[in-house]
Amino acid sequence: MSPMKSVRPYAGLALGVCLAAGVAGALKANAQDDDRKLKHVFVIAMENHNWTQPNGNLGATSGIQQIYLNPNAPFVNSLVNGTAQAYIDGKLVNISQHVAYANAYHNVLATPSGNNPHIHPSEPNYLWAEAGTNFGVANDNDPYAPGGPTVQTSSQHLTSLLEKKGHSWKSYQEDIDLQTNAGGKLVNIPLPANQWTVPLKSLSGTFDPASPLNQYNATAQYNYAAKHNPQLFFTDTNGNGDPTAANPDARKYAPLQQLQFDLENNRVAEYNWITPDQYNDQHSALKNGFDGLTGDASQLRAGDNALAQLVPMIMASKAYNDGGAIILWWDEAEGDGDPGDNADDFNHTIPEIVISNVARANEGGLPYASTVNMTHSSDLKTMQEVFHVGPLLGDAATPGTNDLSDLFAPGVIPTHVGGDHDHD
Repeated sequence: MSPMKSVRPYAGLALGVCLAAGVAGALKANAQDDDRKLKHVFVIAMENHNWTQPNGNLGATSGIQQIYLNPNAPFVNSLVNGTAQAYIDGKLVNISQHVAYANAYHNVLATPSGNNPHIHPSEPNYLWAEAGTNFGVANDNDPYAPGGPTVQTSSQHLTSLLEKKGHSWKSYQEDIDLQTNAGGKLVNIPLPANQWTVPLKSLSGTFDPASPLNQYNATAQYNYAAKHNPQLFFTDTNGNGDPTAANPDARKYAPLQQLQFDLENNRVAEYNWITPDQYNDQHSALKNGFDGLTGDASQLRAGDNALAQLVPMIMASKAYNDGGAIILWWDEAEGDGDPGDNADDFNHTIPEIVISNVARANEGGLPYASTVNMTHSSDLKTMQEVFHVGPLLGDAATPGTNDLSDLFAPGVIPTHVGGDHDHD
């Protein structure tokens, strides 16, 4: 696959992000009123880090570090501190003008005291993002795991409602649908689309030594986790668990490499869920670390580096410039290692960053930082409002659940869902 001509590849870990010439007219901080409608949403799912935590732990060699103000997450911090930049028509442009972010985004069901049900580990949070509940799941099992399947037969979840209303969706997952060599070892080259399957099982390991390296971390390691692929856990959006290429839902689960082609050819869906592998989503550390770092510092830096390539690639597309929004989403709060630490209290926040032409305008030259309390139910409620699909699901229907409207310009997020009366 040839590289997108409109995007200059991200080089190293510099904060400057290079976008295409020719999109300057679309890269603006405030859209006109008649353009204030979201048509394409790109959720990039990241893992297991707090935005802020009591001890900060910035730059520490052990323990989990928060992301905000952390030098090991230079790209993400450049987005929110006003310094993220792009070259457009040969001119350096501040792309932080597209950014708004949450400063009070908490773990699902969190309370100020932390005396509440805990929705952990990862998988329950992905289920929640799709349906507003974890269906009682409290593990990371693959959907059809012999020792404890977690697949759901309910049709009351977001992508099912989208399908019923005629909206398109697609899941882009790193390290799926890959070719094998003559010895049966995986290589980092996607299969033709007619050989794709629904990726029902997790897999990890090392590519054949002659394989192309991972484009984000330049290693031969792969690590796909089914638990980070929320649509996969519902029979009506996983083709009833058919593991073959004959599965009618197989084309909705694409290898991450396909995203570049779909953006280039304007073939992305209306709702796109994007999950880097566990080395590029800040979940796990590469065997030899990343960029000279080890431990949590390397996890942060590797994931930040992946975002620094994915975000500008999306921003250079027609879909982004035609009512697009990128949502950088992290799955859950984490304990930071202090005695008595409780990741489910309000002293721990989760990153949630919106990048869009119709994001709330910067204030005082800096991206807007919302203090409205939000959770994964807020994202779900917002998607249902944007695409007019109802009824509101699970906790998204709970009175007092805020949507993400504070992160967007006034009027961008509708205040009702399809078939339902208006609600607050």
